[in-house]
Amino acid sequence: MSSSSAPPYRSKTLAAWLALLFGSLGLHRIYLRGAGDKLAWAHVPVTTLGLVGAERMSALGQDDRLAWVLVPLLGLMLSQAALFAIVFALTPDERWDERHNPGQPVHATRWGAVLAAIAALTVGGVVLIGTIAFSIQKVFETQLESAPIEPRR
Repeated sequence: MSSSSAPPYRSKTLAAWLALLFGSLGLHRIYLRGAGDKLAWAHVPVTTLGLVGAERMSALGQDDRLAWVLVPLLGLMLSQAALFAIVFALTPDERWDERHNPGQPVHATRWGAVLAAIAALTVGGVVLIGTIAFSIQKVFETQLESAPIEPRR
């Protein structure tokens, strides 16, 4: 095998869709940087904790305080994955190929990247707003529970 073999082509469209669909598990980073990327593997435990929180909330209800802490982790991981999908999809082709496919000709992306950006904006927006609303609701509920009840006169 020659040491001058070109690195494999990294598709912007595929990276955007991987980020949207599996970015909370770090698959987009593994695709772009390889299995040795430690930050990619750091996605797995955080997402798993968020899934544990969702399962706890499903089984124990909304009064489970540990689920209150863990569920937003899942929302944040899904939101960051959608953000990366948007960034990848909207990166100009020249800049993408310069960074991820050096020495190769520029590959023009078509509608696949645009559709990934639209889907990521939709999904990411819904997940982020839901996560923020859930977290604020739980903060206010905690404050109400800890506030002393004053008797009426």
